[in-house]
Amino acid sequence: MKKRLLFLGLLAGLRQLPAPAQQPAAAFLDPAKPIEARVQDLISRLTLEEKADQMMYNSKAIERLNIPAYNWWNEALHGVGRAGAATVFPQAIGLGATFDDDLALRVSTAISDEARAMYNVAVAKGYRQQYSGLTFWTPNINIFRDPRWGRGQETYGEDPTLTGRLGVAFVQGLQGTDPNHLKTAACAKHFAVHSGPEKLRHEFNAVASPQDLQETYLPAFKQLVDANVEAVMCAYNATNGEPCCGNTYLLQDVLRQQWGFKGHIVSDCWALVDFYKGHNVVKTPAEAAALALQRGVNLNCGSVYPALPEAVQLGLTTEALMDKSLAILLRTKFRLGLFDPQGSSPYDKLGAETINSAAHRALAREAAQKSLVLLKNNGVLPLRNDLAKYFVTGPNAANLDALLGNYYGVNPDMKTILEGLVAGVSPASQMQYRPGALLDRPNQNGVDWVSGTARTSDATFVVLGITGLLEGEEGESIASPSFGDRLDYNLPQNQIDFLRGLRKNNTQPIVAIITGGSPMNLSEVHELCDAVLLAWYPGQEGGNAVADVVFGKVSPSGKLPITFPKSLDQLPAYESYGMQGRTYRYMTQEPMYPFGYGLSYARFEYSGLRLSAKKVARNKPVEVEATVRNTGKVAGEEVVQLYLTHTPRQGQQIPRYALKNFRRVQLQPGASTTVRFTLTPEQLALIDAQGKSIAPTGPVTVAVGGSLPSARSQALGASKPITATLAVR
Repeated sequence: MKKRLLFLGLLAGLRQLPAPAQQPAAAFLDPAKPIEARVQDLISRLTLEEKADQMMYNSKAIERLNIPAYNWWNEALHGVGRAGAATVFPQAIGLGATFDDDLALRVSTAISDEARAMYNVAVAKGYRQQYSGLTFWTPNINIFRDPRWGRGQETYGEDPTLTGRLGVAFVQGLQGTDPNHLKTAACAKHFAVHSGPEKLRHEFNAVASPQDLQETYLPAFKQLVDANVEAVMCAYNATNGEPCCGNTYLLQDVLRQQWGFKGHIVSDCWALVDFYKGHNVVKTPAEAAALALQRGVNLNCGSVYPALPEAVQLGLTTEALMDKSLAILLRTKFRLGLFDPQGSSPYDKLGAETINSAAHRALAREAAQKSLVLLKNNGVLPLRNDLAKYFVTGPNAANLDALLGNYYGVNPDMKTILEGLVAGVSPASQMQYRPGALLDRPNQNGVDWVSGTARTSDATFVVLGITGLLEGEEGESIASPSFGDRLDYNLPQNQIDFLRGLRKNNTQPIVAIITGGSPMNLSEVHELCDAVLLAWYPGQEGGNAVADVVFGKVSPSGKLPITFPKSLDQLPAYESYGMQGRTYRYMTQEPMYPFGYGLSYARFEYSGLRLSAKKVARNKPVEVEATVRNTGKVAGEEVVQLYLTHTPRQGQQIPRYALKNFRRVQLQPGASTTVRFTLTPEQLALIDAQGKSIAPTGPVTVAVGGSLPSARSQALGASKPITATLAVR
């Protein structure tokens, strides 16, 4: 009994002892502290090896610090990619054809809503896989300088003004509007001067003059940096003698110093391996890691930065430089809220109901409608949807690949062009379908069941073109003999032969619907068909959008964001990065279809072009206004385009035309509106051979219209632009 009383007394005494002091929470886990303090606290807790691992795209968990694994690699080029059911919007080149930055903002806002929702539900399940994070390596704002480049479909086209405007809008939608939190992190890629050849990209040196750099290849990147894009991805190739991911001029002089970029720089995937296997500027992974770190690469997609500790031990770099670089990278994680408790971010509430919602499907349909470009119409379109008999044929009519392009997501309810057309016709009508032809090779049995059906149908839709099997990125285009590039500009010959057979002895209308992400030789298609509609890779609602246009539910309004030459013989060599002879700005030969071209069912006429002054000082803006009227019988949307043409100078490279502004307007029949633009001194300036901005001398022609102000545009049926002359003093 005494022992028991003694024990109880000791226990009571222990209870009266002060409790051991609790360990304070790590500062980096406290959302109330400033980001910079949190960043430095976290870095101070990491070992050298952990720091190197945190600079890898697939950084591992650090359990002792309660840091989960995080994979930086995610894609959202035209919808959340590679991660499950998501809304699939038109491929980037199709979005470029809309000339609509408001639409681009709405599309990317929908994408980031779905991205946050997918991240939230995945983390709740404990899933932290690649393609499930909040850091998206998009948009691709390289200039589509040559139609042979298989990845040109990922861009917004060949013009820096269009590319910059759409790119900025896309970034704003991805990153959100909250001043304290990133919704997702966008990335401008591939910096810089990157557009093929795909086969040579790991060793190729792109040579660009100072003028071409400042006039063509860098402006869109500058605009995205000014819009606070969170990341920039450096390219595989070298530019002017240095690999882009180790390029002093690009990464240090331009990006960090001249532009003041504060975000992080990520290498293209395994681009640092190219330092010693392709470009041969170093010999070992440790040397490659040290060089990339010194030039400013904060995040390594690949396998090189695990060699950073070795590089420190060898004296090739320092831990202090690693800390400085890692701090830039960690700021992105903190701004995304990756170390904060659930509910700290306003975007934590987005749930699964956001994904593939009815509103997002409607937006995908609108985007696809606006991306379609009507290249020819002899009056057959729009078709009635209640004719007795329709026929659908062609290798891409029922082909899901023809909707997707590359860097795509998937969706449980994608509408092929065949499905859209079937849904668009009257129940009283008959619609038949046969593929009729393979994508890129002749039919094996030689039996033709389709030509006769076409001749007995009231209208035939033939869906031709290419898919991601034939054009795209190195390794992905499995049917391409040239690593995804299109060194043959023509459609596959079997498709042309098939079309000839359809047209032979056939007086009924034939409407060609063309899929693909790049210019192609459509001269014979144009000749043989009554109407030609370019669908690009239109996304999950592509079939419905095509039906909406061909049956007149909406009027086509897309414009070409890239020139379609008549043949590759009109262009300089693919490997040449000089702009002379390239794109609408410098091409002197007549193209098949010009930049900015696209027909409508409405008819638009321009009048009343007025400038605020006929003479202007070099540092003063000019106000431009013009009236556009719909003189047609149906409602339509017009893309009003403003171009400048400067007086040529002997021995100086000056663009023949330069797009400076654009705006979409919607007009009912008989309605008109006045469109106003401001031409800034920067827009009026020229870039000289040294890459410097200079004021123009001599008169400047200002043109406003619905297409490029060229003879070819008018010959194809585009509305006539109006012009005025401006003198700059």
